[in-house]
Amino acid sequence: MALRSRNKVSPNFNMSSMTDIVFLLLIFFMLTSTLVSPNALKLLLPSSSSQTLARQTVSVSITPDLKYYINDQQIEFEFMEPMLIKKMAGNPDNSIVLHVDKSIAVEEAVKVMDIASRNKFRMVLATNPK
Repeated sequence: MALRSRNKVSPNFNMSSMTDIVFLLLIFFMLTSTLVSPNALKLLLPSSSSQTLARQTVSVSITPDLKYYINDQQIEFEFMEPMLIKKMAGNPDNSIVLHVDKSIAVEEAVKVMDIASRNKFRMVLATNPK
């Protein structure tokens, strides 16, 4: 007389736990991929600290009528790069602070950023607090 076991285990695979894991991995990779920006401009943004630094800065300004100024001295764009090289030659730790009117096209600011990038100058973009 054969005894039958009433507690048979079915060999089915439960997919609900697998879909939970796949869903969590999908969310993880979506969040981490948005944090990576490979084509971002590398700017040194000003930081708020209680210490005052004795670092000199060179101010570059672009007015709404496309006039360029270095430390409140008007200059033609053709002479911008040699003048910045001359001003930054004394101390490589100096920074360039870029003041651009918000009505100016971005390409004008990118021209100055390109000069700084070519010569490996530190660039800080000046903004007004909200």
